[in-house]
Amino acid sequence: MADFTLTGLRVVQAVVDTGSFTAAADALGYTQSAVSRQVAAMEAAAGAPLFVRGARGVVPSPAGMILARRATTALNEIDAVGTDLAGLQDHVTGRVAVAAFPSAAAVLVPRTLARLGDDHPGLIVEFGEASSPTQLRQLRAHRIDIAVIGMGPDLPAYDVEGLRRDLLLDGGLLLAVPDGHRFAGRGTIPVTELRGETWIVGKGLRDDPQFGAWPTLDHPRIAYAARAWPTRLGLVAAGLGIAVLPEVAAASVPAGVRTVRVDDPAWLGRAVVAVTARDRSPEVTATVEALRHEAGQLRAAP
Repeated sequence: MADFTLTGLRVVQAVVDTGSFTAAADALGYTQSAVSRQVAAMEAAAGAPLFVRGARGVVPSPAGMILARRATTALNEIDAVGTDLAGLQDHVTGRVAVAAFPSAAAVLVPRTLARLGDDHPGLIVEFGEASSPTQLRQLRAHRIDIAVIGMGPDLPAYDVEGLRRDLLLDGGLLLAVPDGHRFAGRGTIPVTELRGETWIVGKGLRDDPQFGAWPTLDHPRIAYAARAWPTRLGLVAAGLGIAVLPEVAAASVPAGVRTVRVDDPAWLGRAVVAVTARDRSPEVTATVEALRHEAGQLRAAP
């Protein structure tokens, strides 16, 4: 029996995934004739036809299905070898504990964790979600290594004396409005148009800062208060009001919700900041660098 090869297995898997030799060739960067040769070699190794031509391309035979299923497992293991070997060369190992306030935990931190998994496979990252003041208490108690907090003139003056701060994002509060709202589809609205709107706001512990109505708005009309962001945005999507949304979480809005900017000269903005001890380990430094990179990606997104 001829031997199975990694290249042949990848080709078979690509043909099964795409449904044609031509599409598999495009996906892999091969010529169609090269794909055909690899499939023929794998059929010789299997001792059976792997594909049957149909009206809309090719479909795997029973032997093709078996080989594709086993190929997926084998190729995943082979790919994992490269990751494991890269980890031997990576000196960033060990464990780091990160926490973030909920809206930063929606997009920024998950993307950072994915990047760290690729760049530093030997690093174990523990993650928790907490309000900014709770995080700072945990940081000073050495229960976490990195606190991702919000800072701004409309927030409490947190005690960060003796701690190191890295700016991740600045500026960003948006409005979350339902698809059918009069603001939907407008890039920016003047703050004066917010008068008379109905608001969905946050609700939590007494010392935890919450997102209320727009920060400079007097006497807003509050419809509902909810603790969790998915609930708040669900209320918005249902047309029950509008909500303030940190820009860092804009990519997490569900279907039925649009984001809009507000032109408000009286509001000085907020910042998303990574706070750590002054002396950083290589693990903490790598994690902060990943946070800064992913924050830059969010800032650059349209």
